[in-house]
Amino acid sequence: MARGEGAEPHAATLLPIEPLNTEIKTAKPKDQRNRLTAWNKLCYGIGGAPYQITGSALGFFLQIYLLDVAQLDPFHASIILFVGRAWDAVTDPTVGFLVSRSRWTGIGRMMPWILCSTPFAVLTYFLIWYVPPFEQGKVVWYLVFYCLFQSMQTVSMSRGHLVPPLVPVCVRRWPDCVRSLHALQCFHVPYSALTMFISHDQKERDSATAYRMMVEVLGTVLGTAIQGQIVGGATNCPTEPGDVDGGNSTNTSTVSLDETKQAYLIASGAICIIYVLCAVVLFLGVKEQKESGRPKTVLTFSQGLWLVLSYGPYIRLVIGFLFTSLAFMLLEGNFALFITYALGHRKDFQNILLVIMLSGALTIPWWQWFLTRFGKKKAVYFGISWAVPFMVLIVAIKSNLIVSYVVSLAAGVSVAAAFLLPWSMLPDVVDDFKVRNPDVNGHEALFYSFYVFFIKFASGVSLGVSTLSLKFAGYVTGSCSQPEAVSLTLKVLVSPVPIFLIAVGLLILKTYPIDEGRRQSNRKLLQERLDSESETSALGSEV
Repeated sequence: MARGEGAEPHAATLLPIEPLNTEIKTAKPKDQRNRLTAWNKLCYGIGGAPYQITGSALGFFLQIYLLDVAQLDPFHASIILFVGRAWDAVTDPTVGFLVSRSRWTGIGRMMPWILCSTPFAVLTYFLIWYVPPFEQGKVVWYLVFYCLFQSMQTVSMSRGHLVPPLVPVCVRRWPDCVRSLHALQCFHVPYSALTMFISHDQKERDSATAYRMMVEVLGTVLGTAIQGQIVGGATNCPTEPGDVDGGNSTNTSTVSLDETKQAYLIASGAICIIYVLCAVVLFLGVKEQKESGRPKTVLTFSQGLWLVLSYGPYIRLVIGFLFTSLAFMLLEGNFALFITYALGHRKDFQNILLVIMLSGALTIPWWQWFLTRFGKKKAVYFGISWAVPFMVLIVAIKSNLIVSYVVSLAAGVSVAAAFLLPWSMLPDVVDDFKVRNPDVNGHEALFYSFYVFFIKFASGVSLGVSTLSLKFAGYVTGSCSQPEAVSLTLKVLVSPVPIFLIAVGLLILKTYPIDEGRRQSNRKLLQERLDSESETSALGSEV
């Protein structure tokens, strides 16, 4: 079912070619040959869930896990978080470049990367949440398996997004000498790049992206729920903020550190099972459409790099979303610690995180309607800036559980916009590039992989610096309470700094040149080009 089309040498059209009635079949439905069923879109969306499920679990819980469960020094934790993300970022362009040169197979170009990487990704993810029975070498353990997992994820999504990834991100692999290691990265980049290969119609791609974003946000909800609800009650600290005697009070609920470690393993095992099931659904329900019959230009890595980085609309889009993404990454990476130590809601932090992600999931369809009705640039300005007043409110008022839930509910609306919009706008840049460079073909993956590179590298910097700042503030590993300086640092990391980054990002996006008129014009030109190529291919096969 999920086999790629066009494995045969002559299959340059999306419709079967028969000797009789060729004209009727090729003229038949222009719309139908690019149309995706709701089932196709849903299966495509489900394929993006593993990246978001694991991403939300790592994003919300890895920092607090390394500090309070594995009990690493904040300096060592910052190294793991930075190097892991930086490693992941560097591999993206390399993998993207190599994948763009991979050949079409019986199941497509992207699907082999996804299928081969899944077992390795599952194994390494599980080992991230295992506390080894030795002290010396713990840092190396987490660094190695975190880097390996990030590598495996890169190729498949997304995200991406896309993702892809949300995210269209094409498959790219490491050099041959480390090809086996990089198979781990094969899931997210190829998956994200599928956006450009599931249909040639922009409307269908946008619709599929909306399905993907909806499922991916639900994936973050699921990841947050599984990880949070299983490990949320497993703490060896008092559940009341006033009790800071290390858990010796008879009026508070505590568990041993070993039970907490066991809870993290159970949560990771459940997520691994879901990861495999989603990969199977993606394979069974999604069919890649082969690129047009036009020959693909062959570029060196440096040529591909220049091709991407010299294209103005792409650079403006990437830099703008780089700043806004950094804002939400800082919020995500530090929010669990902020709720626990700055607000004092230790027993409720997992539920507050869950409210954010549920709110985001439920508002994705509304944002899809908004960008269709008012345009993508207006959706960016309104959606991302919506979070700003609530970032101010959460640190400006005295800690109150009800207010925390209300702020989290409202902030989730912006989280949905931050998920959907980058991956909805990246295909527009690729289409714009195709219109202006008709002789350069087959390099869509480069745009997505470099976008993911910038986002992940910046994410590594933000996580590393924020964790390191906690060390300078006097964070005490394994303690049930923290100095006031730590609380102040966490407030800065979840409010003033993200607000500044959002402001800079929106100012840059103001200069993004692809408006609705230009986007519709590009869509029309590319559809005419596709129709012309299909007709030419059909006539050639008839002869």
